[in-house]
Amino acid sequence: MKKRTQLGLAISSVAYALGSAGVNAAELEITVTNATKGIYFTPLIVAAHSSDLFMFRTGQAASTEVEIMAEGGDISGLSTVIGNAGGVVIENPAGGILDPGVGTSFTLDSGDLEYLSLSAMLLPTNDGFVGLDSWKIPTTSGTYKATLSGYDAGTEANDEIASNMPNPPFITFGSGAIGVETTVTNAVVHVHPGNLGDADSAGGKSDLDSSSHRWLNPVATITIVVK
Repeated sequence: MKKRTQLGLAISSVAYALGSAGVNAAELEITVTNATKGIYFTPLIVAAHSSDLFMFRTGQAASTEVEIMAEGGDISGLSTVIGNAGGVVIENPAGGILDPGVGTSFTLDSGDLEYLSLSAMLLPTNDGFVGLDSWKIPTTSGTYKATLSGYDAGTEANDEIASNMPNPPFITFGSGAIGVETTVTNAVVHVHPGNLGDADSAGGKSDLDSSSHRWLNPVATITIVVK
């Protein structure tokens, strides 16, 4: 049995209403939509790859590349690993941050690669991410739709303190929070519980606004047209 290599693409599960089939589906038209009220996606990384590779596994420790993506949105390490392993990579198809309620559409030529994965950090979170892990690309032409969930990389405590998260100018943080968590309580990749937040902008447990930054799964929708 071949050993599968973890690419470190921190991503979420797609509801397997997507279906599956064989290989050699050359051209895919993909639309990813941010389905949240107040959570932003950092630049996406989307990849077609072989069965010898995978992006992440729930219940397993995140790779260094997943950790870097999930905590800071940097996809360069993932792109390098995937490319070196023979995958086809599309970086940042939305041309930057994907805002709440906004979608991005793009094409990907998967050639004879059998699986599709994607990932992006969720902002504001400590180490949350959205994505798709090793979806088997159908050979049957058609349109496949599903929802994507958010995952926790398990690499950083979900303290929700502003100084421990990226601080882009389009997000308004509170200050003075004591932290929701102080230590990592689950050190492997797992389904994210969502932000807690609070209504105290000058203290409390969280520097996040519960009226806009609290979220539950799913966090995105995906449509894949197989040509």
